[in-house]
Amino acid sequence: MASSPDPSPAERLRTLLTSSTSLTLHAVDHRVDLVDRHRTDPAGHVVIELPPTTCLARHLVAEREAAARIELTDLAPTQVRDRVRGRAALVGWLTLAGQDPDGTVTADFEPAVAEIIDRAGSTYVDLDEYLTARPDPLATVEADLLCHLDTHPPLVDSLARLVPPHHLHGVHRIRLLALDRWGVVLRLETAAADRDVRLPFAEPVRLPEQVDDRLRTLVARAGRCHRHVGH
Repeated sequence: MASSPDPSPAERLRTLLTSSTSLTLHAVDHRVDLVDRHRTDPAGHVVIELPPTTCLARHLVAEREAAARIELTDLAPTQVRDRVRGRAALVGWLTLAGQDPDGTVTADFEPAVAEIIDRAGSTYVDLDEYLTARPDPLATVEADLLCHLDTHPPLVDSLARLVPPHHLHGVHRIRLLALDRWGVVLRLETAAADRDVRLPFAEPVRLPEQVDDRLRTLVARAGRCHRHVGH
């Protein structure tokens, strides 16, 4: 099976902006927590809807622009010990794009600096790569797929056979952590710490409908590993 890379920082950021339903916006000394009020356009700009009652909405109507920072949190949909898979922060410029009759303000956020923060540390995202990156094809369905797969412990037991044996010492629980076009990520929990292990697909997924086939291939490969996995 050919190895598959992890998603690039630019792809991870695009995916998080697509999959996340919430974000925190900081601008002109104001903080706004928004749910289901953003989307990303093809140019990579984040289009944000601001309730008319917010101070920031009133500021944009008056001043038309503001420096701003966006923060997002990537949460695992499954019940792992630490659900935070990573965070993202974008700094850029917020510009008034329009105002609806009900007073809702639409703003266009153009990033100037972006970074991904996870267990490995902080990684700056190349903005040229960000502009050409596309979200993972499973971005909007990953949560549902993982939660469904998580109800099948035998599947996780089978996949765990593909984990290098030295990573399993002291492991008392293995859970599904992530699923993307490149493969599955398992969370290995010990009493003191966690380890995440990626199991790559033989070929990247291009459509959600291909996930079942890729998983069957992984499980079949795991079935050829005769060692016992206890957790």
